[in-house]
Amino acid sequence: MDKQFLNKIIQGNCIEILKKMPENSVDLIFADPPYNLQLQNDLYRPNQTKVSGVNDRWDKFVSFDEYDTFTYDWLKECRRVLKKDGSIWVIGSYHNIFRVGRIMQDLGFWILNDIVWIKTNPMPNFKGTRFNNAQETLIWASQNQKSKYTFHYKSMKAFSDDKQMRSDRYIPICNGGERIKVNGEKAHSTQKPEALLFRVILSTSNVGDIVLDPFMGSGTTGAVSKKLGRHFVGIEKEKFYIKIANERIKKIKPVSEDLLFYPIEEKKPKVPFGSLVESGYVAIGDFLYSNNHAHKARVLADATLTWNDKVGSIHKISAEILGKAANNGWTFWYVKRPKNNFILIDNIRNEYINKYLS
Repeated sequence: MDKQFLNKIIQGNCIEILKKMPENSVDLIFADPPYNLQLQNDLYRPNQTKVSGVNDRWDKFVSFDEYDTFTYDWLKECRRVLKKDGSIWVIGSYHNIFRVGRIMQDLGFWILNDIVWIKTNPMPNFKGTRFNNAQETLIWASQNQKSKYTFHYKSMKAFSDDKQMRSDRYIPICNGGERIKVNGEKAHSTQKPEALLFRVILSTSNVGDIVLDPFMGSGTTGAVSKKLGRHFVGIEKEKFYIKIANERIKKIKPVSEDLLFYPIEEKKPKVPFGSLVESGYVAIGDFLYSNNHAHKARVLADATLTWNDKVGSIHKISAEILGKAANNGWTFWYVKRPKNNFILIDNIRNEYINKYLS
């Protein structure tokens, strides 16, 4: 990526700026485009105070056709600059997200998930004419159907207390200290919470990756990217927003690099139990013990175990003992060492890996 773009917010029309960026150059895109809300009149609360809604000129389009053309053009350029194994997130509301989704599919993006951001503190429906709109939708898609996109599944499962992370996000809208204000008023009408971007960037990019936001606004994407050790490229039309975003990003302190990697995602080299036997890490004739020492099995020369009248692999015999169809023997069996220490054979496998395969 050219230095003229990296970790900068470029002023201008996103479509024209994107055309100047090199092909296949960014790892992740987060896009918060105009929603084309089609608001007709001012909205007031029951106490007759005016609601500070989204009535900015950048959200106004003459027709659906104009909006669709605009959407097609910026998404087409995003797909061009996105790496073949990259992915993109686009957020929207019921006003636009269905149109966006179709255009993404028409362009060749491969939709992976739709994520629902459920606002825990949504604005009420003051008129009482519809359901309270308490959600927005994010489409997550890869550059193409065969993309080997980044997804830190194990990390996000740990993030969710060892349960698969679901496709819903219960996060409040920006308020309090996070909401950027100028002269007591919202600096940007659609500022997104950092918690929302935190999960997007943490789950689907790597340290050092380049994250593009073609509608940078108040700078949430840039701020979270910097915090998490990623580079960013921002595009924004309004000088006012660029000033606010740059001031915000400048204050961000990056997390220490040694805290940003994903050790839980690392895959161990495939080492069969027989390698430990032939190398002497586990001796032929040794006994392997269950965690509570209630069961023991003997190691044969072919790396199988004998237990009662059963013969099989470390996995099969442990499953027999547990009455299960299958079991991971590496985390079941222990071997006895001098001074009556019992060592998990998975730890012995790590010793073997560190010596021969590191």
